Amino acid sequence: MFPMLIGTVVIAGIVGYLSEKSGFTRNGIVQSIIICVGGAFLFYFLRIMFGIGFGAPGVDAILSSVGALVIVPTHWRGRGKR
Repeated sequence: MFPMLIGTVVIAGIVGYLSEKSGFTRNGIVQSIIICVGGAFLFYFLRIMFGIGFGAPGVDAILSSVGALVIVPTHWRGRGKR
């Protein structure tokens, strides 16, 4: 179980870095990595506790990281523009 957790963090960090370098997000490299790792941790624990998953742990890490990048910045950016 521990190697799966480490793999999830590594994959989430790579997704955060690549999303920032490709121009998918404009949060900053560290912020995007933190958002991706947080989303991947959340989905990792949901997978352990409830058995929810899309397939392999790597696929879950990628999908949860991209999902966190889409949800978190959109949520916070909308509140500042009034």
